[in-house]
Amino acid sequence: MGGQYRITGDKYPRMRRSRRRGRLVLMMVASVAVLGVGGWGTLQLIDVFTGGGKQASAAGSKAACASKASPSASASTGTSTDSAVPKPAQITVNVYNATPRSGLAKTTADELKKRGFRIGDVGNASAQWDKKVKGTGVLLGPAASLDTSLPVLATQLTGAERRTEATRKGATVDLIIGTAFKNLTAKAAADKALATLSGPAAPTASASPKACS
Repeated sequence: MGGQYRITGDKYPRMRRSRRRGRLVLMMVASVAVLGVGGWGTLQLIDVFTGGGKQASAAGSKAACASKASPSASASTGTSTDSAVPKPAQITVNVYNATPRSGLAKTTADELKKRGFRIGDVGNASAQWDKKVKGTGVLLGPAASLDTSLPVLATQLTGAERRTEATRKGATVDLIIGTAFKNLTAKAAADKALATLSGPAAPTASASPKACS
């Protein structure tokens, strides 16, 4: 070769890639991998909050509709949910007249018997009550009758006062007729009150057919 400089010997310099360039390539590859993993994770989250959430919501809605469409056993059969409320035939009533008017105890007892109650003693009230009951009447029984027999008997005499005696034995209750008494509650109204007392509440629809389709 001509010129001022001449290459001599049998060794030539090797051409090597810059280490900086190699590191740059490695960082780019790593960045692409990180972005790929992040994108996949984002897609999974979107699926959870859109498609997956909708499926879970739909399943929950169907379950709720199924439960609303199937009323409880007590409601479907029409039986009472409160087993503590007795029927009139299970209640024995003593009827006492605490007014000056004669014959009220017997006529009232006869009417209660027609309505299904058992009748015990019938007659005038004791001195403790005679001419001392100002209202329509007093319903008197043992402590256990406060939430059982007395509410049932009260459906037959509107406005009657309910009282209990802690020392009283047995299950018999008294109806003591007061001076304001005229008649027992009309049978139709008494029957309706008795049905409300002993029967379950009517089920109500809370969802439209479209919402449960």
